[in-house]
Amino acid sequence: MQQVLPAFPLKSLIMNFELLPVVDAMLAIYALPAGMDRFQQYLQLLQGNTPGDMQVPAGGFNPMGKEQTAAQLQLLRSLQAERIMAATLDTLNGGPENGPVFKVALNLADDLHGAWTHHFTTDYDNRFKLSGLIARNYATVVFWTSETYSEELIRRRTLESCHRTRYRISHPPPQTLQEHVAQELYVASQVSYHETHCMADFSLLHEFYTAHAADTDYNIIFDFLYGDEAAAGLNYAQYGIEGEKAGLHYIRHLANGQRK
Repeated sequence: MQQVLPAFPLKSLIMNFELLPVVDAMLAIYALPAGMDRFQQYLQLLQGNTPGDMQVPAGGFNPMGKEQTAAQLQLLRSLQAERIMAATLDTLNGGPENGPVFKVALNLADDLHGAWTHHFTTDYDNRFKLSGLIARNYATVVFWTSETYSEELIRRRTLESCHRTRYRISHPPPQTLQEHVAQELYVASQVSYHETHCMADFSLLHEFYTAHAADTDYNIIFDFLYGDEAAAGLNYAQYGIEGEKAGLHYIRHLANGQRK
């Protein structure tokens, strides 16, 4: 794998990360009846007084989220997710007077009931379409209504977001499969993963990656990262990639090997 991965150095840049609390504001919005008033309150939070701009990076929320969305957000609040995030950010900061400050906000994507939230395409966008956030010195830590939350997950997801932001400060948006893998390999190398995922044969993924490293075809990249089943659900071509998020698990496997 090493021979086909680009060796892009990171910029020598000290960055600070600061929590931008959003949970209480979003819970207040969800307390309103679903309708135009709730949507307008959400737009006010998101855009402030400048339509089309971004005052708070809360674009991952579904403003029309149903009761389950509010319940999951309340669960994150009861776990003190934002406190855990803030403590995690403190471990990354270089000092109060060093480097730019990135505001970091929790987002909750509704992949259970959200009409416009497809888990895999949204996950791709949250990993790789970051230019708008970075231009405004924002980062988002995205959770899903479908997942089980824990302090370890909150801490790890926060680290992933910040290291992904650091990487993208030094690199343009990825175009090739090789560049997508390089970004996520860097992120995975900075974070410890305690869970294990059994894959039938990582060598098949390595062979596919080696053959397609220079490809820019979104279908190929998506299928490698998320697997045939995810691709089939979107009527994309499938290339024999078995297992949900197969390529992402393979990247974690590579990162674990680097740390040994």
